[in-house]
Amino acid sequence: MFSGRVLAPALAAVMAAFLVWSMVWNYMQSPINTAPEGVEFEVAQGDSLKTVSASLATADVLAWPRLFEFWGRLTGRAGSIQAGFYTLKSGMTLAEVLALMERGKVNLYPVTILEGWTFAELQAALAGNPLIKVTLDSVTPDLSGILTDGLAENNHPEGRFFPDTYMVPRSMSDADLLRQANTLLAEKLDTIWSGRDPGLPLATPYELLILASIVEREAALDTERAQIAGVFVRRLQGGMRLQTDPSVIYGLGTGFDGNLTREHLQSDNPYNTYTRDGLPPTPIGLPGEASLYAAAHPEPGETLFFVASGKGDGSHVFSKSLREHNAAVAAYISQQRKLVAAEKAAEAERARQQKAEAPADGGHQGQKESE
Repeated sequence: MFSGRVLAPALAAVMAAFLVWSMVWNYMQSPINTAPEGVEFEVAQGDSLKTVSASLATADVLAWPRLFEFWGRLTGRAGSIQAGFYTLKSGMTLAEVLALMERGKVNLYPVTILEGWTFAELQAALAGNPLIKVTLDSVTPDLSGILTDGLAENNHPEGRFFPDTYMVPRSMSDADLLRQANTLLAEKLDTIWSGRDPGLPLATPYELLILASIVEREAALDTERAQIAGVFVRRLQGGMRLQTDPSVIYGLGTGFDGNLTREHLQSDNPYNTYTRDGLPPTPIGLPGEASLYAAAHPEPGETLFFVASGKGDGSHVFSKSLREHNAAVAAYISQQRKLVAAEKAAEAERARQQKAEAPADGGHQGQKESE
């Protein structure tokens, strides 16, 4: 039998522990101190619970950092908090804050990769985005652990990232985002390739990707993507060269000044589809899902040529024969010349009106009256 002298201290210890636990528990159920719109709080990589508790106190989110730290250790969460930026909302309890950090429910922000971008443009956009941490070399990036799609033996990155809006945590690395975009591209392309129309002159998913990248750069209207894809497919089937300007421009690289000349079209390089048969060796940009689908399901027909309509809406005129195409090109050139002439005439008229409204030379406007 235990005597009262033995039980009394033990009972007192239990009661004291219960009171401490109850006090800390009650404290952890209290709401944090934030503005009505909440506050963004960063847990840096490697921060201990002690550091986080002190930072929360410095930010006036809580008053007793040691109690917050004690509860974390008591509940086994001290080593489980994850780095990132968190939104601490008004009305949240301290217990909910700790649970949020344990689950790693960090804030996510939109980062958009646009259709048609080249890899150089994609790299520049990521490098200029404050949400992204740059880890890849801008000139010779190591993509060996990023390009896991198995699409091509070469390590050429062009066209191999799916354009979309990605929700990412702050300070996500460019490598991690590109890896995610490459994985999504592989999934999309695999699905579209599996459901492609029969009889296409495309031997691999990579060739479909190349064709889709050309469609992406040529098409300004969604309604014309399949038509444009159909033209290129029929030209490939008929042994005709693609003769697509965007591919030539891509091959010119940074030397292109915006003015495509006859000399450019006649200067041979692997991407010059006026001098080379078949598809270019790689994609020329990032095709979106609509262009991938159009390349896999081109619109049937007989057209083999297209040229801009000149309407200013991105539409094209499609032709079945070279004669029809030449006529459409001539009409486009004539229309452009008329537009240029009209603009020059309007500019001259504006200059004439400005001159007529200007004060005459030698006038006395604003001159002080003599006394």
